[in-house]
Amino acid sequence: MYIIAGLGNPGSQYTLTRHNAGFLVIDRIAALLNLGNEQKQFNAMILKGQAGSEKILLMKPLTYMNLSGNAVQPALHFYKESTDHLIVISDDINLPPGQVRIRKGGSAGGHNGLSDIIRRLSTDDFIRVRCGVGNNFDKGKQADYVLSPFPSSEFELTETMIIQAAESVLTIVTDGLPKAMNKYNQTKQNNQREN
Repeated sequence: MYIIAGLGNPGSQYTLTRHNAGFLVIDRIAALLNLGNEQKQFNAMILKGQAGSEKILLMKPLTYMNLSGNAVQPALHFYKESTDHLIVISDDINLPPGQVRIRKGGSAGGHNGLSDIIRRLSTDDFIRVRCGVGNNFDKGKQADYVLSPFPSSEFELTETMIIQAAESVLTIVTDGLPKAMNKYNQTKQNNQREN
């Protein structure tokens, strides 16, 4: 089983904010697989399904971003899965708006949700799908920036990013991490070179 956690904050006031990119990707995956009927378990809203021959558990932690590990760690423990089968989706201010980047392992890059998961799991060795939101904010205003809605000027870019991130997660599950990295990381790099 793959455990797929999209990071964000619960509550309608956060729904379309940059920090909730992970939740938006989970919703898109659920739509692509025609999954419904969310349930509450592991301090998260969850959906169970299948992608190809693999079972998946989709998670949207209800712990608020800074305590995301309080949802991810219990799920991983319950299903006795290794971190090789953990995919975490998050926003990333270190990537340009609209860019999707897949990697395994590495630092949290200043992201509090990833930091908490690393702390709770005592390892950074899991797959991340990072959704670029840019860093167009003044010093000391990072929290205001990530907790503000995606601007209307970036609507199309954001929609494409959410779709690509969702498809990249399903590619990881069905075809493996190397193929997903080659397809989705390379695609965005090529687009940047062309622009």
